[in-house]
Amino acid sequence: MVHLVRPRPSPALLLHAPPPPLSSTLPLPLLPPPALASLLLAAIDSSTSLRHLRSLHALLVRLPLQPHSLPYLLSRLLRRLAALPPPHAPLPYALSVFSAHSPPDTFLAAALLRFAFLTQLPLSPFRLFSRLLGSARGELPFLPFAFSPLAKSAAAARSLCAAEAAHAVSILVGGFDKHRFVENSLIGAYVACGDVSAARKVFDEMVVKDVISWTSIVVAYSRSGDMGSAEEVFAQCPVKDLVAWTAMVTGYAQNSMPMKALEVFERMATLGMGIDEVLLTGAISACAQLGAVKRAAWVKETAERNGFGNNVVVGSGLVDMFAKCGLIDEAHNVFDGMQEKNVYTYSSMIVGLAAHGRATEAIALFKDMVRRADVVPNHVTFIGLLTACSHAGMVRDGRYYFAQMKDKYGILPSPDHYTCMVDLLGRAGLVDEAFDLVRSMSVEPHGGVWGALLGACRIHGNTEVAKVAAEHLFKLEPESIGNYVLLSNTLASAGKWDEVSKVRKLMRSRRLKKDPAVSWFEGRDGLVHQFFAGDNSHPRTNEIKKALLELVAKLKHAGYVPILSSIVYDVSDGEKERLLMGHSEKLALLFGLLTLGSRCTIRIVKNLRICEDCHLFMRLVSRVEHVEIIVRDNMRFHHFKDGECACGGFW
Repeated sequence: MVHLVRPRPSPALLLHAPPPPLSSTLPLPLLPPPALASLLLAAIDSSTSLRHLRSLHALLVRLPLQPHSLPYLLSRLLRRLAALPPPHAPLPYALSVFSAHSPPDTFLAAALLRFAFLTQLPLSPFRLFSRLLGSARGELPFLPFAFSPLAKSAAAARSLCAAEAAHAVSILVGGFDKHRFVENSLIGAYVACGDVSAARKVFDEMVVKDVISWTSIVVAYSRSGDMGSAEEVFAQCPVKDLVAWTAMVTGYAQNSMPMKALEVFERMATLGMGIDEVLLTGAISACAQLGAVKRAAWVKETAERNGFGNNVVVGSGLVDMFAKCGLIDEAHNVFDGMQEKNVYTYSSMIVGLAAHGRATEAIALFKDMVRRADVVPNHVTFIGLLTACSHAGMVRDGRYYFAQMKDKYGILPSPDHYTCMVDLLGRAGLVDEAFDLVRSMSVEPHGGVWGALLGACRIHGNTEVAKVAAEHLFKLEPESIGNYVLLSNTLASAGKWDEVSKVRKLMRSRRLKKDPAVSWFEGRDGLVHQFFAGDNSHPRTNEIKKALLELVAKLKHAGYVPILSSIVYDVSDGEKERLLMGHSEKLALLFGLLTLGSRCTIRIVKNLRICEDCHLFMRLVSRVEHVEIIVRDNMRFHHFKDGECACGGFW
């Protein structure tokens, strides 16, 4: 009896032992060819070292194998070589494996190209393909699978020219332009390179489409931000796999459509579909954007129910989500309960504390991170740290950590870090120093830097520096209407109405329209209500406005005087007060009071910066109505309680 393999050792031994030698009671040349091929195949598939595979290669070319077995075994050898951990086998050696069979074999050619894609530099498969094509002189008919490494190589390199080249050779050399495997690879390459129209053209010309084809186009549209087309294709998908569903959730989340992202996520849950880390991250991002507390709690429960309770990526996302929902203490609870923490976890917590104005805690956590946990900070960590200093007016600490970032941790300041420093100095009234910092930057200032400087000028009434900052912004971000509005407001506050007219005329000539102010409030039932400035569309508008008038009268009796300078239009004081009463956050607040009552917590999310009058209004309401109000604007969180705000006047 011939024993082809030894008994399998225990898994623990396999981790440390070298691959077993070939074993048989007969010399290898005397084994029947099928048994010999089977024995060699098992040895190749179980090999874990280049040295052992070289020995097997030598056996393959010396032993009497059947003609059809050798190319198959050599191709499996190439696949195993590609699967070895770095350092990989050199390409010349892989070429020697390919050359061990004459004439050139199509399966071997496909395996060789795959090896080049997995182990060599990007676009190496193209050079290898050209070499094979030239040396074969037409004697090597390529299989469809040979073109996949070319398309994947183009995708990995994000090279549209390479994707088009892969498309061309698949037609001219292989004639496989209507082969589904090749077409799917080409769609993937075009999607990776950002050419959605080319991907769609390949898709539309396919004779037979499978789930990969449909899903790839959904992914293409969602990545490009064309969620309308993504919806259309997704609706037509005969079979919707997890990747397609994930593309819709993440696409909506990445394109600032959190409500739709959560609607799709809830549909998946209703259908009982499985979820993965990427999908959960998309749903978590949507909750963070929306600031919806009840939905956030449901997403956390879903993550834990599906076994992601100890996942560091999901956990870091949950920390960020709860912080952005105004639940900074819950974010801290998630953080403290995580078994594994990395730099992203710490950075999420530090950024969250910064947004809530808890600078001292953010700095303490940073010190714990680098000293006790021995986690090396990254550029995001310092953005959070500098933001914390900015929101608390801690100029000295901000300067210290800005210097430490480069001197101790070797992180060169990016424009985002400079933005934090300009914001810190500007908020503290050091506008000229902030301007000097911008002019001395080691990198080119981006819109964020000039925007922070313009914002500081708005706060402190520095119209001259404001005009310089705005001039740069109009060049860098000509379509961003917020910059024009900020300059206009700065000039209006200084009474320079002629210059205000020029800015507004420029806005009209460029056909720019101001983004409408909008606020969101999550009701007791988890339904999110939306309010626009001066909005009359809500079903309870009349009730809200009546309650608002009554509350304003009550506040005025307690000393409230509207801050009319928050309205920069050249209109009467009465009109200014009317406009102030229509601000979206006030409407959301009144709806919250009507539905939740006194002695409750009302959470509001606003897309723009809260104005001075609304800030004062919220402070007084928190004292008079005995409620806690949490407002998240586009800059930070404001916690109003007993007539005070946690921001301390820095926002």
